Amino acid sequence: MELQGNPSNFEVSRASLVQETQNKAHHVRHKSHKSMQFEDNLFSEDNARLIYVNNPRRTNDKFEFTGNEIRTSKYTFINFLPKNLFIQFHRVAYLYFLAIAVLNQLPPLAVFGRTASLFPLLFVLCVTAIKDGYEDWRRHRSDRKENNREAQVLQGGHFLMKKWRKIRAGEVVKINANETIPCDMVLLATSDPSGIAYIQTMNLDGETNLKTRYARQETASMAFDGGNVSGLIRCEQPNRNIYDFTANMEFSSRRFPLSQSNLILRGCQLKNTEWVIGVVVYAGQETKAMLNSTACSSKRSRLETYMNRETLWLSVFLFVMCAVVALGMGLWLERHKDRLDTLPYYRRRYFNDGLKKGKTYRYYGIAMEIFFSFLSSVIVFQIMIPISLYITMELVRLGQSYFMIEDKQMYDSSSDSRFQCRSLNINEDLGQIRYVFSDKTGTLTENKMEFRRAAVYGKNYGSTSSITDHSMLEANSAVVSHRKRWKLTSETTVDPDLVDLLHKDLVGDERIAAHEFFLTLAACNTVIPILARSSLSNATMDWINEVGTIHYQGESPDELALVTAASAYGYTLVERTSGHIVIDVNGEKLRLDVLGLHEFDSVRKRMSVVIRFPDQTVKVLVKGADSSMFNILANDNEMLFHKNSVIDVRRATQNHLTEYSSQGLRTLVVASRNLTDAELEDWQCSYEEASTSLTDRSTKLRHCAGLVECSLNLLGATGIEDKLQEGVPEAIESLRQAGIKVWVLTGDKQETAISIGLSCKLLTTDMQQIVINGTTEDECRNLLADAKAKFGVKSTDCRLKNVKDKRNVEHDHFQISDDMRIPGSQWHAGKVSSVSLALIIDGNSLVYILEKDLEPELFDLATSCKVVICCRVAPLQKAGIVDLIKSRTEDMTLAIGDGANDVSMIQMADVGVGICGQEGRQAVMASDFAMGQFRFLKRLLLVHGHWNYQRIGYLILYNFYRNAVFVLMLFWYILCTAFSTTSALTDWSSMFYSVIYTSIPTVFVGVLDKDLSHKTLLQFPKLYGAGHRQESYNMQLFWITMIDTLWQSLVLFYVPLFIYMESSIDIWSLGSLWTIAVVVLVNVHLAMDIQRWVLITHVATWGSIVITYFCMVVLDSIPVFPNYWTIYHLAKSATYWLTILFIIVLALLPRFLFKVVHQYIWPSDIQIAREAEILKQLNCLRTK
Repeated sequence: MELQGNPSNFEVSRASLVQETQNKAHHVRHKSHKSMQFEDNLFSEDNARLIYVNNPRRTNDKFEFTGNEIRTSKYTFINFLPKNLFIQFHRVAYLYFLAIAVLNQLPPLAVFGRTASLFPLLFVLCVTAIKDGYEDWRRHRSDRKENNREAQVLQGGHFLMKKWRKIRAGEVVKINANETIPCDMVLLATSDPSGIAYIQTMNLDGETNLKTRYARQETASMAFDGGNVSGLIRCEQPNRNIYDFTANMEFSSRRFPLSQSNLILRGCQLKNTEWVIGVVVYAGQETKAMLNSTACSSKRSRLETYMNRETLWLSVFLFVMCAVVALGMGLWLERHKDRLDTLPYYRRRYFNDGLKKGKTYRYYGIAMEIFFSFLSSVIVFQIMIPISLYITMELVRLGQSYFMIEDKQMYDSSSDSRFQCRSLNINEDLGQIRYVFSDKTGTLTENKMEFRRAAVYGKNYGSTSSITDHSMLEANSAVVSHRKRWKLTSETTVDPDLVDLLHKDLVGDERIAAHEFFLTLAACNTVIPILARSSLSNATMDWINEVGTIHYQGESPDELALVTAASAYGYTLVERTSGHIVIDVNGEKLRLDVLGLHEFDSVRKRMSVVIRFPDQTVKVLVKGADSSMFNILANDNEMLFHKNSVIDVRRATQNHLTEYSSQGLRTLVVASRNLTDAELEDWQCSYEEASTSLTDRSTKLRHCAGLVECSLNLLGATGIEDKLQEGVPEAIESLRQAGIKVWVLTGDKQETAISIGLSCKLLTTDMQQIVINGTTEDECRNLLADAKAKFGVKSTDCRLKNVKDKRNVEHDHFQISDDMRIPGSQWHAGKVSSVSLALIIDGNSLVYILEKDLEPELFDLATSCKVVICCRVAPLQKAGIVDLIKSRTEDMTLAIGDGANDVSMIQMADVGVGICGQEGRQAVMASDFAMGQFRFLKRLLLVHGHWNYQRIGYLILYNFYRNAVFVLMLFWYILCTAFSTTSALTDWSSMFYSVIYTSIPTVFVGVLDKDLSHKTLLQFPKLYGAGHRQESYNMQLFWITMIDTLWQSLVLFYVPLFIYMESSIDIWSLGSLWTIAVVVLVNVHLAMDIQRWVLITHVATWGSIVITYFCMVVLDSIPVFPNYWTIYHLAKSATYWLTILFIIVLALLPRFLFKVVHQYIWPSDIQIAREAEILKQLNCLRTK
């Protein structure tokens, strides 16, 4: 996660707005999602929420506020059945089968038994309802436990226990250490005299580091025991933004501002603080935690979309077959209308004696009979649309997710995090990824910052050989031996020359600049020091009597690195309150009053703090990105610096920044200036007005910051190293070989991003770099046009038409290694571009490109490049870049990031992956999959993605085949029985076919089958291209499967018919034979395609045949069924067994021959690699 060159993490306050925007319109492209600018949460005094402190009745006098009872469950006992059924029937297939079941209940259409016809749909509905009911019961149990917890509430002047669900807005609540916050509260007082409280927000945003919240000094001394507590809070209406809060409070005739630092949210825990007291402002469903609990809309698999297309074709087949049967029946009835009472299958009148003798027997005339025949055919052929496929796919995806989660090679021991599957709908999409959009900091890098370089007053430090903090102490023991030292939890290397400069007497401009430089690093941040004391004594450290151990807590690794570095150089932050900070400057305590803090935002790209020194001098200390700092520096610094001109210092600093960036370091510029009394007074008035405003507070605070963030004196710059994660270069190289384009979207400087790109092998020295850094729309247009003209990039009116031509751009020929080589074999390939292009573009240019009519130009240029790096981009611009590709191509996109500013692009991409990094879990909570390191993406895509795509693709085709061959067999039978829609199979056999007889093997094959080993897939990344070429599932395969199905159904029906034509067996015996034959056939068909046999696969495949026989024996043993005892007679005959064998051989022979010829003449990459694997295994066995 990058914060645009600034170490502060305050840009995450915008991420929640990103989530809210995308949840409202996920599939609609808004221009606003591409802009760098963000609108504030506007509201006025008129619609503000009024909270009367300790007066809940007056607060909620209009009963417009909710109570504190929460409900996360979806159902109640009363509405469970109707609501669950309503949700389930959102699937069109369920409505189809419901209509079939209803039609079968009508007497003229009762093809199957009424009970049997309901079984498949009821089975699916019941299984899903039981699962949903169990999940909701667990939610109810969790809600009851949560609502019945107790907290101390001020009642009658005393704090008494009260259940959470009864707490109301306006009540005063007391929370003790390690307790959970029951609702959103504004802090009024804490156990700390300075009003500080520490909370852990892990339950809310996943971050484990402690956050600091403050009680206003005006209320910190409030007496609560007597119950005489009053005040008025005006705050914004409930919203989802957990990183922002706008309000003010009137107390004791004073009005002061409240912000996010004064608010503690429901679900957080109080840590390192004895107690806090606060007033409830949001309760129950209106708390920010509950407003953020709404799940994002689930993503849909690309294969499932294609499956719906093929399902439509199957529906056409179904309609045609039903039309043929209905038309044929009409013609047959017309031809034989005079003999209907004497011919089989039809009857006009009752023949039985009784009252109905001679009356019409289910005959409604030829026209109605044709209509009823059509509907009856729909009922008979209903499983042409495979209802069991939905359940099978869910079970298979669940099994695949289990094995991905349990993959030990994707376990990150450093963070103790294993792979997470947060979405079960898109496993197979991992095998078709074309574009990977990656964050840089924390994703490609470790996000563990180390202070490496410093430029102070135009002089570079850190380039010479540096020594550790401990060595520095020994070298300078004569200077610091009498001073108290601090022990940090992390060490920082220091430059001896800079240490010597800091220990000189306070004379000289360079020494003053160095002093203020490190004061700024120590003071201009939000880091919280936590002190612990210990005594150390040994032979080498006898001079240290007492060591104070400091553990810094901060929201940004950059800030922690800067504060730690300042401490290593003798400027140790030891105390922070809402009103002051204390810095130990080489053993001397320096107390600084904090008059105001301007937090970092993406517009200013800097942070500043206004402090008062003990001598009453007031300074503003500023740090920020160089792009935002150099234009606010003073034109003349002669009043402070006399030896060197400001131009020389600025030029030298800029050169150092360029050098740092080229080394891949994250840079910041540090500056300060003194404030006059007049300037301070103007700023204080403006700051107080802006901070208490309920409208446009952020805009007014930015304007207020501009009053002091000007005419600054340049102090220096910093360079922080963020090392690459382990295995990143290898992973990116493998992804590139697999035909996947990797784009990096970062908030860092352009030079830093380019350096990281080179070190991680994303960029290579032979690539031609195209740099787009425009400041106006016309300039951006010209830069894009010039680049396209120079490198011959053609424009297209509709890029979608040329997508297929670009499918195999990065595939080239390659051969396998000698130990796995098959003579004469060569891997499939495409063409390679003669020039490798890399596009580098900054966020400022994207403002004009994405919001204007330049998107097609950028798309043409970007898709012609092998690498794209976007620098200085805002969170919503990241989503805009993803949408640029997603909306204009059919290529699958994947976004990966670790921080809150990556949430927008993670949700925009087809597949979102979150990194369990150093900056919390916002990205993880918004992702579809989560893991600990970027390098695991290689295994996730090349191994699991390939397996999942191959399995699901085959699973869909096999289910289409399995059901179609059964339906076509029934169709041929109906054609031979005067189009009468009668059946030779029992109702239960027809119902059990797709639910019990043939479903089990498909589940295990879909979970366990592997066409290639993980070693081969990782060794040859180009094998991943099978997913790009849609080799496992495409329209051609569908039609080939249907033609094969047609042949097998003909063999299945007519072979037994011809063999038993002269025999005396009845139709039910023949139906029993057909039932067994079709089950054996589809299972042997499946066995021909299984690549990896394990014990459970054998049991499932051959066991399903055994189960079928067992069910047939049971059904044939029931006297009331027409097929009673047929299986016992058939099994005695050798003809029965030979017939089944002959059916299997004849039906599968064309398929077998086709596979042999195709694999021999046109072998695929997968087939070649598989044969190489087998040869390698045979060679290993021979050598043994």
